[in-house]
Amino acid sequence: MPSPEAETARTGAGPETAGTVHEAAARANAAPEAAGEVSTEVTGGNAGPRGAALRDTALALAGVAHSYRGRAGTVDALGPIDLEIAAGEFVTVVGPSGCGKSTLLRLVAGFAAPSAGAITASGEPVTGPDPARGYVFQQHRLFPWLSVEGNVGFGLRGLPRAARRERVAELLELTGLADVARARPYELSGGMQQRAAIARALAPGPALLLMDEPFAALDAFTRERMQEEVRELWRRAGTTVVFITHSVDEAVYLGTRVLALSGRPGRVVLDRGSDLPYGDHPRTDPLFAGLREELTEVVREAASPGGGRGR
Repeated sequence: MPSPEAETARTGAGPETAGTVHEAAARANAAPEAAGEVSTEVTGGNAGPRGAALRDTALALAGVAHSYRGRAGTVDALGPIDLEIAAGEFVTVVGPSGCGKSTLLRLVAGFAAPSAGAITASGEPVTGPDPARGYVFQQHRLFPWLSVEGNVGFGLRGLPRAARRERVAELLELTGLADVARARPYELSGGMQQRAAIARALAPGPALLLMDEPFAALDAFTRERMQEEVRELWRRAGTTVVFITHSVDEAVYLGTRVLALSGRPGRVVLDRGSDLPYGDHPRTDPLFAGLREELTEVVREAASPGGGRGR
């Protein structure tokens, strides 16, 4: 496990909270019940899973900012950010290293409190971890002493045994893990381990799924396959997703809406709905290439000194 200093460097969060992230996530997912001007117009895009219209606000941030005390004094890590995400959207967030992407996700999860502003999820203030917000880490964080089905059902211990078994079986089928239900995590491939982690996060039926670079440690082939699988899971489950990534290609491929953050303190410098039909669009599609080029330029500018003014 990384030191608090290393965690601070990676997430932009202060060392006083870094050591509690995984414990808080376990509590949340294991609940007993189931550059220049900012582009603010979300153009194009998809109506969400199964083409349904986006009506309700799943997540809202109002003036959210975060700072922490570092060795050289106070560090402004994020914001201020004003943002609304509609139910059913698949929102990808990309930006230069150290811009506060993971910090943003931690605040939304309730693992830490913002220094300023307010966050609401489905109209309710975010004051701490909640099973309504599932979380998937970069590493799978599965319990090595439990089987796959034991890990997936860990957050359902408050349910009657029959209902728990039915829900676990449904998720194992959904994620293609039914044949390895009794295997231990170390017996699985990297991609299967991440699928199990996603199934565990989905078990309580969260309205919002938060994914912090979940495919970063996978090889290129497995990563592309997992991207296809998580898109299909999103379409079938209908859960709102906020997905953090360093990859512009991944952000464009997965997102119905793409956000780009500036350098620290991270602010939104691009908010762009995807013009791509959210089906089996190939990466060779001219629309895909155009959006990738646009986003690459924004991120490159954001990574430069003083890159992007944000909002």
